[in-house]
Formats: sequence, structure tokens, C-alpha cells
Amino acid sequence: MNATSTGALLLCRADPETVRPLAHLLREQMLLVRAGEEWSALVPEGKPWRAGGAEQDAEPVDRVLGGWATALAVGSTWPVLALWWDADRAGYTLAAGFRRPVGYVWLKDGTPVGEDEAMRTFAARLGLDPVLDVQALEQLTRPDPESDAETRLRGLLAVLTGTGLALPAGLSPGESADRLRSVAAAQRQVDRVEWAGWRDAVRVELDAVESSRVGPWVRGPRARAVAAVQLAAGLPLLLWGARRRSGGWAAAGAVLLAQGALGLLYERARAGASQALRVRR
Repeated sequence: MNATSTGALLLCRADPETVRPLAHLLREQMLLVRAGEEWSALVPEGKPWRAGGAEQDAEPVDRVLGGWATALAVGSTWPVLALWWDADRAGYTLAAGFRRPVGYVWLKDGTPVGEDEAMRTFAARLGLDPVLDVQALEQLTRPDPESDAETRLRGLLAVLTGTGLALPAGLSPGESADRLRSVAAAQRQVDRVEWAGWRDAVRVELDAVESSRVGPWVRGPRARAVAAVQLAAGLPLLLWGARRRSGGWAAAGAVLLAQGALGLLYERARAGASQALRVRR
């Protein structure tokens, strides 16, 4: 595999309508397509892992995708699976809420270099069968001279078909970023996600809050506590990402800050509306 075949996919266990509001907050141009009954796929239109043009300054694709997955997961109630591959390796990162992301890596020839426990954690967080699915996943951690890194990722995706995952033909590990973008753009139902400014970000975020099922977590003491934690965690993460020029982790910090600020604003606005209603009565 050469450098031009570097590629990446973000798989979200939610429908496109649910994913779209948070995807805007990544501030990246992406294509959003349905990937089965309960899944959506985000395909980057650009190649931020090659930012600056100089190879020595480029951020590894796994770090970029890991930051994106974390950013989406901390602001949602559904898990996010990042798949990535380049000239030397391939792997995944699974992010779910505030829990520590879990991942696995294979070398180009398929040699596993991850920890077996990662696969069991992966299965548990996605609610997979603890026997049959875990056995299939553990096969991917054992030496197999006939399976390269892309074959391992396709095996991982095969296990996830039991959860309803169905990627459009052509969105497959090993394809180049340009090929993935072309395939996604050709889908009948595809949305282009792009940053439209903080005003639109606030609007789509509030729409997501209004339509969520988290109930008590969007208003009241628990909502205020969560917002405070997001603000406390978001600022240092944003500064750390900016200092290290890590776009993915900076995005994670920005999302945390936005979530925390919007949570407090939403709580205050709702409280003000309720007070106004009581005065009128």
C-alpha cells in the first residue's frame, strides 16, 4: 500500500438525522450517509492528517480519527467507531461517552500488535454476543499469514453486521480517501456536513437537545453538574490540543466546551421561560 491509499471512516451507531447536529461541531467537511438500520458513516472530504503538505509535519491518521471519535462520543449517547489505515498499519478506535477509548492495531501484513482485552471491551461496549462474537473477534488477534491489515478490518466489520451495520458498496478498508469520498458522494441519500459558524452550531445543538431522550439530564441539577464537568475538562483539552497542534484533540476540547456552555445556557433559558410563564399567570 502506498501513501495515497490512506483512508478513514467514522461509523456512528445512530441514524443520520441524529448524527448530523454533532457532526457540524467537528468543523470539518464530511459526507454523511446511512450505513444500515442503526448506523451512519461519516467520510472526510479533506485529508487533515496531511495538513501543511510536509510529511514530517503531518499528524498520523489514527490520532486524527481518534480525536474525532472522542469528540463525537462525549457529546452523544451513542458509540463512535473510527476505522483508519495507511501505508504501514490499520486499526480502529471505539469511543463511547466519557469512558476511555479502546482500540486495536494491525501491521500492514496483518500482524496483530494490540491487546486481546481490547477486543473483549469492544464487544461489551457494543453489546455483542459474549460468546460467538467474541470468538470471532479473538480470531482477528491471532497470527494468520493469509490476512493482511485490511482483511482484518473487514473481518471486524463482518462481526458488526449482526448489529445492523451495512456499509454502502465501495466504502471499504484499504480504499483511498479520494475513492471513499467519491463513493459516498454518489449515494442516493447523502448529506454534506460543514462548519457554518457558531450561531448555526448553537441552533443545531439546541435542536439535538430538544429531541433527545435523556430527559432529566438536559435540565435540572444533573444537567448543571454535567455541564460543569464538560467545561472543566474541555478547556485544558483544547489548550493541550492546540499546543501540540493536534486538530482531533483540539476538536474534542471545543466540543466539550460547547456542550458545557450550551447546557448551562439552555438551563438558564428554560428557567427564564418558566418564570415568565408563572408571572403571566
